[in-house]
Amino acid sequence: MSQPSGLYIQLFSVHGLIRGVSPELGRDADTGGQVQYVLELARALAERPEVAQVDLVTRLISDKALSKDYARVIEPLSDKARIVRIQCGGRRYIRKELLWPHLDEFVDKNLKFIKSSGRVPDIFHGHYADGGYVARELASIFGSPFIFTGHSMGRHKKDKLLQEGATSEEINRRYHIDYRIEVEERVIRATEQIITSTTHEIEQQYGLYRNFEAGRYAVIPPGVDVDVFYPYYNCQLDPDVADEASKQARMLLLNELHRFWVSPQKPFILALCRPDQRKNISGLITAYGENKNLQAIANLAIFAGIRKNISEMEENERNVLTEMLLLMDRYDLYGKLAIPKKHDFSLEVPELYRLCADSHGVFVNPALLEPFGLTLIEAAAAGLPIIATKEGGPSDIIGNCENGTLIDPTNSDEIGEACIKILVDRELWEFYSHNGINGVREHYSWESHCARTIELIRKVQDEMPQAKSVSEPPRVSIGRRLTTVKRLLITDIDNTLVGDDDSLAQLLDILARNKDNIGWGVATGRCLERVLDALAEYGVPAPDIIISSVGTEIYYGADFTPDKGWQQHLAYQWKPEIIREELQKLEKMGIVNAQDDEDQRPFKVSYYLEDDPELLSKVHQALQARKIRYNLEFSNSQFLDILPYRASKGKAVRYLSYKWGIPLPEIMVCGDSGNDKEMLKGDTCGLVVGNYSKELESLKGLRRMYFSGEEYAAGIIDGISHYRFTEV
Repeated sequence: MSQPSGLYIQLFSVHGLIRGVSPELGRDADTGGQVQYVLELARALAERPEVAQVDLVTRLISDKALSKDYARVIEPLSDKARIVRIQCGGRRYIRKELLWPHLDEFVDKNLKFIKSSGRVPDIFHGHYADGGYVARELASIFGSPFIFTGHSMGRHKKDKLLQEGATSEEINRRYHIDYRIEVEERVIRATEQIITSTTHEIEQQYGLYRNFEAGRYAVIPPGVDVDVFYPYYNCQLDPDVADEASKQARMLLLNELHRFWVSPQKPFILALCRPDQRKNISGLITAYGENKNLQAIANLAIFAGIRKNISEMEENERNVLTEMLLLMDRYDLYGKLAIPKKHDFSLEVPELYRLCADSHGVFVNPALLEPFGLTLIEAAAAGLPIIATKEGGPSDIIGNCENGTLIDPTNSDEIGEACIKILVDRELWEFYSHNGINGVREHYSWESHCARTIELIRKVQDEMPQAKSVSEPPRVSIGRRLTTVKRLLITDIDNTLVGDDDSLAQLLDILARNKDNIGWGVATGRCLERVLDALAEYGVPAPDIIISSVGTEIYYGADFTPDKGWQQHLAYQWKPEIIREELQKLEKMGIVNAQDDEDQRPFKVSYYLEDDPELLSKVHQALQARKIRYNLEFSNSQFLDILPYRASKGKAVRYLSYKWGIPLPEIMVCGDSGNDKEMLKGDTCGLVVGNYSKELESLKGLRRMYFSGEEYAAGIIDGISHYRFTEV
């Protein structure tokens, strides 16, 4: 696979509600500042001369309730940046907390995309916990650096929710938080570099994790596009700065806001966030509602995401929006509080900041915790003074820019007084406004962010482990190997690969000489430990692939890394506890006997059974009576293995073909006995060695099935010659 000059970076933001034009920010809890962050990061990185390509990889969604934009496989963002959409977990939109079971499918399908694109990414950069999981898996497969940006972390979220009165059971039911936390623990340990927006994020979020000390952290604040979020007075000085689209956006905003306000000439307080309890919208409305002086001085506008029918929204968003309306009624804020139903981020939001600044208003972020606060630097770039929670990243922003005030988000009096102080003191307002404009340009530019990010990437690339010694060649990762080879040889072990030491040595020499084009593996009923014992006994080096335990497990490379995608695939409707319950009844009747504990595997329930069709029928009857979906393998007249219905050695081979993009006709499968039969059939190049058992006689005459006259490994060599397998 070619590797042209310039970095190829994959960014992961998995949840799917991402598009390059008019992103639907605030649609739900998954569409906040992170969406804008990754879009602008992708575009900004692509502007760097060191970068050849940036892919922002997300989930493909084809849902009648959503725009068709989310079903586009490829969406260009610029000449060197694009959104790549990978389908997993069906095609309908589901919130990110429900995507965990489908992430291994996401990994597998991205592998196919990488192979088809012809280039392996140099960097895998995961955003949020699920993106971190995906990036970590791919980085380990390809031996590439893995960078992580958490945005918000599970332990901190869980602590806050517990403090608010939720129980652990409730939190796990909705957010799967404990699983997320364990993923984050592994991500912290595995990543080469963690990028955070603030020092507070490192101390107060990552500091809660047991693997905190294993992480390496760098504070690189995100940037803001100053060509979009330009100061309010630019339009006053030069009317041509605002194009027709911006002017139209301003008129739409004014019309919408004036629908709510009796006195639209007053300055206004602006809040812009998604409808989430943690954003504390109710705290801001309460502060405004309880302060008559503030109501006399200014109007209030809250843009809380995009909504159509509140009753049909998710519980969290529905509760927040309902509470907003109830508070509006409680404090009788009609004519003073504007709560528009939707906004177009790309045009209306930048103009909204400038409109508020024109009124000499103020921007407020009252969140209970704000990891960074992207809206704060956007507002500041437009010249709008800010009031923000002291909990989290805003302290860094105000510390750098000196453009506003920090408040206790739980203290409504403090919020109200902070607003009044800035609104009535024009000199202070001007001081904060100009400081914000200049401070954003100095501290929060994408150019600076990307320069530091590229510097970190180069550093972690240089530090990636190479060979263990000077004399040892660098180890090629299994991902780079299997996305490069053109063909694959899969062989049974007993009486196929082994049995003739001389021909085995010749076969291994052929494979070594053709390693650039041919990958190879073994497929066996043995468990991994017994496979390794057998290979060691015959002096066989570790293959690229091991299919073990009757096709229920797949391992890769010298480190024997398990294929998690295959495990997830097999888990569907697999009910081993019910199978054991039924087989124990038959065991008491003397029909079956359980095999040793080491022969029982997560996806294999194993017994001994006499070679008697009537006894085998009783096993089928017992399982079918419980409506269990399963695959049964009976081999060597005694071994009974019950597997997931998706599992077998043959299905494992077909899965490998799909995952690594190696067509079935380019895979040669070798065997000698009945338990190889299912694996040998199909569109692969089937090879039966000369010392085969009578159970394979029925395969004679089948298309793409060659019966060699040579035995053991010599038969495999004969098959390689027959199929011209080395002629790639």
